[in-house]
Amino acid sequence: MLFASLASLLLSALPVKSVVVPQAAVSDHIFANPVAVPTGQNVTIAGVNTYVSLPKGDFDKSRAVVILMDVFGFGKTDNFTDTWADAGFAAYMPDYLLGDPLPQDNSVPADIWLVNHTEAITTPPLLAVLDALKVQGVYQIGVSGYCFGGLYATRLTQNNTVAVATMAHPSFLDIPDDYELVKAQSHVPVQINSAEFDTGLTPALADEIDQVMVGYVPGYNHTAFAGVGHGFAVSANASDPVQVAAKEGAFNISSNWIRSHFDSN
Repeated sequence: MLFASLASLLLSALPVKSVVVPQAAVSDHIFANPVAVPTGQNVTIAGVNTYVSLPKGDFDKSRAVVILMDVFGFGKTDNFTDTWADAGFAAYMPDYLLGDPLPQDNSVPADIWLVNHTEAITTPPLLAVLDALKVQGVYQIGVSGYCFGGLYATRLTQNNTVAVATMAHPSFLDIPDDYELVKAQSHVPVQINSAEFDTGLTPALADEIDQVMVGYVPGYNHTAFAGVGHGFAVSANASDPVQVAAKEGAFNISSNWIRSHFDSN
């Protein structure tokens, strides 16, 4: 696919920043059926409801990708997790929101919801799942965080809890402080996908991260997608070829980033 080859090119060059202008997606795009029946299942890991999707056939059970969801929780993202499994990764999506996602009907104000979903509340169940996976023999864990999950991908990077991290349109970051901490103490390769019209991680804030991360030895890539806004890597209007192409592009870059750094360890 177009974006698969693009991802390989970006990874080989390891630039601080690349800008992608999404083109119309090919007809057999990987997110062609957004309403497909999920192929994974919900299981309880360390007391935490976790959506698990595994590759078909043989796969490396010592490596896994943990999907860090946005504020809206499971929903459509179970199919998204299946796409990671289709790409060959054992994929786990823990419900660190503890069954209480932000309602999409605006029935609960976001500021009130956030009071009950602070890092002190949401981090323990996430760490419990990661620890359980390690006990089960998963010695390399990659994380892919989206929006709210990008904060946790950053925290796990700062603390060297995972082997490799990627995220898209991360939210609730303290910039540049969070990435000054990453550069000072982390050895985790990290990749960020940002959106031109994101009002959270604005292009200016993303550029601040880039400035901090120049010379980051473990590896850093920032890919900026033109023509899309916040949430593009999780949800795309199927009738908008630019949105679909951007979503695919972000997935391919993220999955190639994790795969390449798994292979290098």
